Amino acid sequence: MAEWSLRAASAPDVEAMAEVRAVVLRADLERLGRYDEHRVRQRLRDGFDPAHTWVIEVGGTFAGCVALRPDGDTRWLEHFYLAPRLQGRGIGSDVLRELLARCDRGGVLVRLNVLQGSAARRLYERHGFTVETEDPVDVFMVRGGSVGARPRQESQSA
Repeated sequence: MAEWSLRAASAPDVEAMAEVRAVVLRADLERLGRYDEHRVRQRLRDGFDPAHTWVIEVGGTFAGCVALRPDGDTRWLEHFYLAPRLQGRGIGSDVLRELLARCDRGGVLVRLNVLQGSAARRLYERHGFTVETEDPVDVFMVRGGSVGARPRQESQSA
């Protein structure tokens, strides 16, 4: 397994993050009829908050990103993208395990949304996420804490 690390994101990271998002989501968004070359990148730029975002590095170089955005007593797992060449090596599972352990120590509810039909859903289910609600484009999932707050209805779709 590759050695990976997390470091705090900063403003100069946003373009690499937007690009990895576009690459990772392209097939699912095209399948759903929602891919837009500009919008897929701009949505990450618009939602980028370096205070709650980390860069995933493998071998000291950019490999992906992940965010845990606070929303009251909930955290939204967002912008979790790993370069396709590194997927399937356990890196995503390890990163997710570390972030969820931090949330579990505080008893924090974690929410996310994943595109319908995305292989990432299996990753989240393996880590204890369950479906809270879904629509034709997104599946909203929750893990830990106390379930009851309504999910934010912002789609990942480009």
